[in-house]
Amino acid sequence: MGQTVACANQKGGVGKTTTVVNLGTYLALLGERVLIVDADSQGNATSGLGIDKSGLERSLYDAIVGDLTLAEVIVPTGIEGLDLVPAGAALAGAEVELTPLPQRERRLAHLVHDIAPEYDHVLLDCPPSLGLLTVNALTAADSVLIPIQCEYYALEGLTQLIATLNLIRDHLNPSLVITGVLLTMYDGRTNLSSEVAAEVRRHLGDRVYRSVIPRSIRLAEAPSFGRPIAVYREDSKGAQAYRDLALEFRERAREAQGHRPPGQEPAPFVGGAVA
Repeated sequence: MGQTVACANQKGGVGKTTTVVNLGTYLALLGERVLIVDADSQGNATSGLGIDKSGLERSLYDAIVGDLTLAEVIVPTGIEGLDLVPAGAALAGAEVELTPLPQRERRLAHLVHDIAPEYDHVLLDCPPSLGLLTVNALTAADSVLIPIQCEYYALEGLTQLIATLNLIRDHLNPSLVITGVLLTMYDGRTNLSSEVAAEVRRHLGDRVYRSVIPRSIRLAEAPSFGRPIAVYREDSKGAQAYRDLALEFRERAREAQGHRPPGQEPAPFVGGAVA
């Protein structure tokens, strides 16, 4: 069965969607089978892969609130090996509609469980909040990838996120681990980016990926053309960074699958790392 990874951070604008779209694309180009699930009602992962949200007949909403399977709402992306469960406008109301439903925190987990064996990686793009859709994603995931922007308030809110992850572990998903922390929007011309990166690595240690995503005009432009950076400008620094991340991500995934003893649960999250 493939691994399911939620890309989460309650702060907006830290590169969650950019990471899901481009990491997923490069994993597919490496020969992996990848499914992206757009769990954000803004639908940026959907539009970033060139899918017209207004023309969708079915979306994640019809599965998580309705009675369809994820297989019934998947759309092709045009990239071999990469599929998408899109988000449409209706997903904006899902938080309210999920509230009275049975197993409301586990509905996405049940959906993902049925389709995960068909993929090497299932990537969940979470909303920039810690609401019910994010809880569903974290409950469905084997691990969580946390993008952190290289700016002054980089660590602000991380304590709340870690507390939420521990609550999910305690009550809903005891096997959840942090697959890695990704530094994004790094600007090598400034002392601030270097200082923030050093501080994050000091706090989080080897949980931080070696790969760093630079601040890039090309990365910012690509979604407006409905293309991942590998298709839009494969020669750019942003493309190289996500290519490197995909290789490192795959390496970590294989190491994790090969080294965790059967039946051994991970330790609680402490200060952003695993104790």
